Amino acid sequence: MDIWEQINWYFVGGLGTGLAVAAVAWKSGFSARRRLGKDVRKLENELRELQGHLNTQLKINASGNDALQKDLDEHRRQNENLRVSLASLQNKPGKAELRHAQITESAVRLMREQAPGFAPAWEKAVRQAEGELEAGESGLKKLVRRVIPGIGMGPSAAHAAGTHEGES
Repeated sequence: MDIWEQINWYFVGGLGTGLAVAAVAWKSGFSARRRLGKDVRKLENELRELQGHLNTQLKINASGNDALQKDLDEHRRQNENLRVSLASLQNKPGKAELRHAQITESAVRLMREQAPGFAPAWEKAVRQAEGELEAGESGLKKLVRRVIPGIGMGPSAAHAAGTHEGES
């Protein structure tokens, strides 16, 4: 029996050592599992916080982008309105005549510089026309022209009015 006792003793010793090793392994596994569980919960909380920050940032960016888009649309609308207004103002009656008058004035200045015989005759005609206009805007001629339209005009205008009356 001595052998059986010895085998029993080794068996019990081996079983005890194995159970002790298993208990230590189980304890370290349990501790590691708890630590990993805490880490997972901590990381999940951080993930939730980061997602919250990301959502907040995206909302802020989206509202900023919406505001910029609205401003851009408003500026495009104003630009189109201004373009249409400019086109309509350029096509208003009187603008073409004013432009033609400016072109004619520029051409007259050029002719005064370039044509030696043109300037004195032109200046004389301009002074005569200005005098007739000033006389026609004030005094007796204005009254006469209102009462009898053909009398208060200058010689060339009266001649033109007389030829038109004779043709009728």
